[in-house]
Amino acid sequence: MILQTDVLIVGTGVGGLFCALHIPEDKNVLMITKAKADESDSFLAQGGICVLKSEEDYDSYFEDTMRAGHYENNPEAVDIMLRSSRGVIDELIGMGVEFERDENGELLYTKEGAHSTARILFHEDVTGKEITSKLLSLAKSKKNIKIIEDCTMVDIIEQDGACAGIAARHKNGVCTQINADYTVLATGGVGGLYKHSTNYRHLSGDGLAVSIKHGIELENIDYIQIHPTTLYSGERGRRFLISESVRGEGAVLYNSHMQRFTDELQPRDVVTAAIYEQMKKDKARYVWLSMKPIDKKELISHFPHILEHCRKNGYDVTKEPIPVVPSQHYFMGGIKVNMSSKTSMDRLYATGETACNGVHGRNRLASNSLLESLVFAKRAAMEIGSTYKKYEPCPELDMRAYEDCDKDYGTLVLKEIERSKTEHEQNNNKA
Repeated sequence: MILQTDVLIVGTGVGGLFCALHIPEDKNVLMITKAKADESDSFLAQGGICVLKSEEDYDSYFEDTMRAGHYENNPEAVDIMLRSSRGVIDELIGMGVEFERDENGELLYTKEGAHSTARILFHEDVTGKEITSKLLSLAKSKKNIKIIEDCTMVDIIEQDGACAGIAARHKNGVCTQINADYTVLATGGVGGLYKHSTNYRHLSGDGLAVSIKHGIELENIDYIQIHPTTLYSGERGRRFLISESVRGEGAVLYNSHMQRFTDELQPRDVVTAAIYEQMKKDKARYVWLSMKPIDKKELISHFPHILEHCRKNGYDVTKEPIPVVPSQHYFMGGIKVNMSSKTSMDRLYATGETACNGVHGRNRLASNSLLESLVFAKRAAMEIGSTYKKYEPCPELDMRAYEDCDKDYGTLVLKEIERSKTEHEQNNNKA
């Protein structure tokens, strides 16, 4: 069986959804997702979304982003993101997304680690869910957008050096050929490859794997961010993230003797390193995070879901600290793309966490992820719409050849991550 669509988008996080919503409505868009449409890491984002508040904030915001990324960021990409941020926020609000406001109806801003000022919009402590659920609902209402759940991309279909669609496997094990004039990979990160991660387990670098297989350019795929504070658990599975905003609002870290040991508002990689060092000194499996310095009323109103999750795990954060440990969290590298999110293969785009346009550098600034995904997903859609050309459909292929072709993809990705890490280490030694 062959499915045919104008634009195929693999993934239903904010990147995939925002891209779909900006494709011209006279084009048919097919979205597939490996699990359920609402099981993307975009739904899990707690802290918020950055925005350039005014022209006076530009230099500060730009510097904060570059400094967090160890100045390995692409300045052009950073500039595009900042300049586009207010327009994206206005669009989201127009789509029904609600951000916290004061009694006069003005937007409220919070501050997180490595930010020099408060410039982050938020919705309680479930900002990702608020944004992504509204985009998903809107996408489902569009006549030109169709979503297929429990459908896994196992390979892209390459025809004359261009992407002609994908091979996909359904939940029943049957593989389907999906032909498309344009394909957008929005497959998320690599958390499913790691023992301790805040990511959904099914996010295992599928977009990277098919790119490696087809010789599509990658960039900095060993740049993997560890989040300093996730709730410690001895059980296996996804780790619960304790938002950067908690420390931004005043929470502090303690060692086993209940002594503060670091500046909690440094970039994530610096705080993570300090925690690992303290765990080593204490011979402990975790450190402690205290939210008591935060005003109780603010704590309850700003972080209700974090408080509730901790309560269910036996901790009253208004009275006692919680054990926290660093976990794999975000992927700064990925499939190399230009400023319109186009990959090195014709008719193939990538957006969101699976793509690397250089915005984040070596380490992402807190709450830049949702913004970056939205800005460059829209740019992908705008280029596809403005340059659209039909493509010769790929003839029918034997789908039996694709049934288990992805069985070694995880190993392939981890091996390439290690190779990239070794290359960076060798280059640093030479320098």
